[in-house]
Amino acid sequence: MARVSLVRTAVLHTADLDEETLAAARGLLDEVFAPEMTDEDWEHCLGGVHALVWEGSELVGHAALVQRRLLHAGRALRTGYVEGVAVRAGSRGRGYGAAMMAELERVARRAYDLAALGSTEQAVAFYAARGWQSWLGPTCALTPHGVVRTPDEDGWILVLPLHPATEVPLDLAGELACDWRDGDAW
Repeated sequence: MARVSLVRTAVLHTADLDEETLAAARGLLDEVFAPEMTDEDWEHCLGGVHALVWEGSELVGHAALVQRRLLHAGRALRTGYVEGVAVRAGSRGRGYGAAMMAELERVARRAYDLAALGSTEQAVAFYAARGWQSWLGPTCALTPHGVVRTPDEDGWILVLPLHPATEVPLDLAGELACDWRDGDAW
């Protein structure tokens, strides 16, 4: 991917990212989330669209939106799930996180019933200011052994309703279950 010496953003599918850009994105996530970043966490970022921010030739921001199925109130909701939101420490406070989220939210509004993400304590206020709502009910995962509660995730899952309540009614105090994947369920 050609780099320019200005700040720029791009939204591209994983299939459209070259190996250099993928390596830079993985390196950025390793740096920002060290030592907790795992191979499974990286895998969760792949297969969807990536919002990327460069300062000159340096990748300083990454966020991904992948498709998942969340179950709520007897419905399987096609969900745009946000993964790997990170801005390099020296580039924070410049609106890059908001720019990436705006792009992913735009895509989600056109493609999904719901958007969701797992947040850290430090990021909840950032997402809440964008209209994301905390899921108040119990969380679960559909596992090979059946439905399993994920109580450690309670209160940290945020959703962004994308359609009028008549199309996808949500009870934020109800149960929410995610599809199975290796690594962290949420």
